[in-house]
Amino acid sequence: MRAADFGRLVALAAIWGASFLFTRIVAPVLGPALTADLRMLVAGVALVAYFRLVGFDPDWRRWGSKYAFVGLLNSGLPFLLYAYSALYLSAGLMAVLNATAPMWGALLTVLLLGERLTGRRAAGLALGAVGVAVLSRPDAGTTRAFLAIAACLAASFLYGLAGVYMKRWAGEVPARGMAVGTQVAAGLLMLPLIPFSPPPAGVTVLVAASVLALGLLCGAVAYLLYFRLIVDIGPAGALTVTYLIPLFGVLWGTLFLGEALSITMLAGGVLVVLGTVFVLRN
Repeated sequence: MRAADFGRLVALAAIWGASFLFTRIVAPVLGPALTADLRMLVAGVALVAYFRLVGFDPDWRRWGSKYAFVGLLNSGLPFLLYAYSALYLSAGLMAVLNATAPMWGALLTVLLLGERLTGRRAAGLALGAVGVAVLSRPDAGTTRAFLAIAACLAASFLYGLAGVYMKRWAGEVPARGMAVGTQVAAGLLMLPLIPFSPPPAGVTVLVAASVLALGLLCGAVAYLLYFRLIVDIGPAGALTVTYLIPLFGVLWGTLFLGEALSITMLAGGVLVVLGTVFVLRN
């Protein structure tokens, strides 16, 4: 891997790790539905503008239904679930739980696509399960925290399901089209939830800036970086960003929100990341 590719990989992990920080700032003020929808719509508008500038046509008539379905699985519902979880969990814990997505993907490829479950993947799934159990212990006294952890795991499951769907039934869709199409389609489909959101209260410059950061930085810029990495180092290499996202999620939460890093969280996080390494490693 070239130094420039490694730099882009680390930058992408830092950006996606920061998405949990920004969600923690925005969700308590705007509510989960509005937080998730603004994140997608801002990203979608930015990507539409960029791809118009470079002359790329997403071909909505041909791929629109797939954009909508994958958008709900890979963005709309997961973003909503993470925004809900942000009301009760730390940014660092959400980032670590997010790392279970490849494990769900590995399990679903066995169940839905008939792929063989290797010993290494089985070990990775077991490590991840133990890690999640360890991470759940600090919040064992609160039902809301348990529900928030379950919401994070459900979001990661949807990421894994979206990956399986794209691998099996949407492999012919252009990657750039998938990036812009999913954000726009999911953002529009989630609009009916907005009237059920609580009225925004206490919107500050920090909250507004965090909304823009979620959409522009963690959405548009991150997708462009990710697809550039896929071209330069291949899909397997690009997926290694999953190992680094929890580290940055914990780091940003500690630095900017004053979140505590407990021994339990550190141990559970290490187990989850190790499980991810086992699952993704060829």
